[in-house]
Amino acid sequence: MKELSRIASAVQASTTMAIDAMFKQMKADGVDVIGFGAGEPDFNTPDNIKAAGIAAIEQNITRYPPAAGTVELRQAVCGRMKADYGLEYKPSQVVVSSGAKHLVYLALRAVVNPGDEVILPSYTFSSTATAAVLAGAKLVFVDIRPDTMNIDETKIEQAITDKTRVIIAMHYAGVACEMDTIMDIARRHDLKVVEDAAQGVMSSYKGKALGTIGDFGCYSFHETKNYSMGEGGALVINNPAYNERAEILREKGTNRAKFFRGQVDKYTWVDFGDSYLPSELNAAYLWAQLLHADEINDNRMATWNAYHDAFRPLADAGRVELPTIPADCVHNAHMFYLKCRDLEERTALIRHLKANDILAVFHYIPLHSAPAGKKFGRFDGADVYTTAESERLVRLPMYYGLTEADRNKVIAKVLEFYAQ
Repeated sequence: MKELSRIASAVQASTTMAIDAMFKQMKADGVDVIGFGAGEPDFNTPDNIKAAGIAAIEQNITRYPPAAGTVELRQAVCGRMKADYGLEYKPSQVVVSSGAKHLVYLALRAVVNPGDEVILPSYTFSSTATAAVLAGAKLVFVDIRPDTMNIDETKIEQAITDKTRVIIAMHYAGVACEMDTIMDIARRHDLKVVEDAAQGVMSSYKGKALGTIGDFGCYSFHETKNYSMGEGGALVINNPAYNERAEILREKGTNRAKFFRGQVDKYTWVDFGDSYLPSELNAAYLWAQLLHADEINDNRMATWNAYHDAFRPLADAGRVELPTIPADCVHNAHMFYLKCRDLEERTALIRHLKANDILAVFHYIPLHSAPAGKKFGRFDGADVYTTAESERLVRLPMYYGLTEADRNKVIAKVLEFYAQ
């Protein structure tokens, strides 16, 4: 049998999704099992969101959307930017897609050539790295900061070579990277910055919405995110010079978007591309949530603050570490995590919570230690914090609509564990 092509070999299977698929199949087969994969919420879709999807079907909003995405949804994204941060975006500057990974890929395809290098943290999801690999880039991993779990901005400059083209700033848990420093490095070395703001909708850095600071901003609306359309995302292009290129890549390599705007009398195939259009049904599902974005955000923040207040005494006693929110950052309560003493303690805590019907999960396995990470990239400098900190982190239940009773149960059982 002939070997797969290099491009096909570059596509990584998601261990998280494989575990999640196995969990769902076992659940369907009647097995009493708790999933530790995707970490998706176990509550039903809120009625107002289901109603939006049903209304879209009844109104026959089920056809091909415009090339850049449903106009109303792009207008809603622009509206949130203006209402929350006073930023003026036009719908033409927003591209809606079927997934954040695709949008990172589009952003990288617009600026990366085969053989170029992309600097990124190893502590991130494989989608970010896969997008870079598919764009033909070589991955250069650098260490993270132990306080925010974000890329360590002081390690970036030493990783730059004459092949470096892009820095990916992944905002972990909706808490911003140190963007002033990263943007200064990028300007001095003539590099592009792609913000992986998959977890950062409604978060900001020094008053600026995450995703609006770098050259490109990528948001995720996956089912595990604060605002979901099942699978989907949005790309904010902060340099209009790349608008047309992104449209072509997204629209199967054609200039169909220009045709719909009346800029050409017919559309044709002009470059490499793919199909990343979300359905209008998915768009309606998300639109309903964006209209209630403040309500959802406030609900999640109430849970986050309750956790933080409850576990503050544990942190003061040196038993755990709590998330750090730098002074210039506003977060969105995407997740709440604790850092245990070590891997052994974390494993015991997860086991204790599972025995009490509470789903708590760890997060990423550092990419540089994975087979594909070794194949497609290298780690620059020393891994001081990436692996060590990843082995301590455990995420607690966090979702819109988490009841006070369930929240208090989580708190009580964590405190019970540390009282032993």
